[in-house]
Amino acid sequence: MAVTLVDVAIAAGVSRSTASRALSGSSLISPQTRLAVEEAARSLGYRPNRAASALRSNRSHLLGLVMNNLINASFHTIAEVVHKRASDAGYQVLLCITDADPNRENDVLAMLGEHGVDGTIVIGSGRSAPASNALLTQGRAVVNLIRSVRGSKASTVLADDIDGARDATAHLLSLGHRRIGYIGGTAEATSGRERYEGYCSALADAGIEVDEAIVRKGPFTTEFGAEAVNSLLDGSESMTALYAANHEAVFGILPTLVGRGISVPGELSLVCHEDMPWLAMWQPPITVVDNGAAQLANLAMDLLFQQINDAAPTDGRTYRIGARLVERASCAAVAGGA
Repeated sequence: MAVTLVDVAIAAGVSRSTASRALSGSSLISPQTRLAVEEAARSLGYRPNRAASALRSNRSHLLGLVMNNLINASFHTIAEVVHKRASDAGYQVLLCITDADPNRENDVLAMLGEHGVDGTIVIGSGRSAPASNALLTQGRAVVNLIRSVRGSKASTVLADDIDGARDATAHLLSLGHRRIGYIGGTAEATSGRERYEGYCSALADAGIEVDEAIVRKGPFTTEFGAEAVNSLLDGSESMTALYAANHEAVFGILPTLVGRGISVPGELSLVCHEDMPWLAMWQPPITVVDNGAAQLANLAMDLLFQQINDAAPTDGRTYRIGARLVERASCAAVAGGA
């Protein structure tokens, strides 16, 4: 015979209603009681009927997490935080990868609505406003993360990419560099626009004009990173430093520099945007702009649960998490520089 919620309640020594609340993640249940109920359910092999529960409560206890890719290390951190927070609150997460294709993204958001998700976090193409607004109209929570979406009524959580990029460029300027190359994303993405703006701002503050001959912008791919850095190294215009603002491109930039025998920081000082564990283990360890991925994810989850639990409409505001420069050994002063 199938194990029932009553069986779980008896094994845990609680009432059926208490067992139900514990398994649904209710904040009214103490951690000790929740643990006892979860252990009883696990030992008995109990699996809740989520479809029936959704019909009774109008809650599916499902969340959507829509991402462009799984190359980006920040996205890995965000996925871990979202899954942990969701599990602690009694939710399951449907992870959807779109490859930054707006059509696929819209299809995914529509599918999540059809599955009755209670809320969705979107790291997308920036062109999904109608689809995400449709979810809000259905009474489902939505938070845009990392990238803003023009026309979206959902709350948005962004890193402070402008200041982060300005700090990265200013750091290189402080070491005497005046020929600072730039590899970034396209202007369609929030990070592409804002990191380039920060780069330009720092150069302007130092009285230096942007030289487009040492600027490369392109898709968030490993292949673009390799192509861009090869193009810069083969170009007629020299550079003494490089700010790699396109995180996915870093996976192509670093191996290419090694393959071409470019000494970092001897021949080229390097700053990368967005941290990941192996950048600290690279030789030499790479100076980075840490965009606070875990903090971004936690704030997004706070806003999502606030919408779900309070049944409150989104405020449509944009929230920012500050970036910080982490200095390592990949940057050196230019001989005779300031």
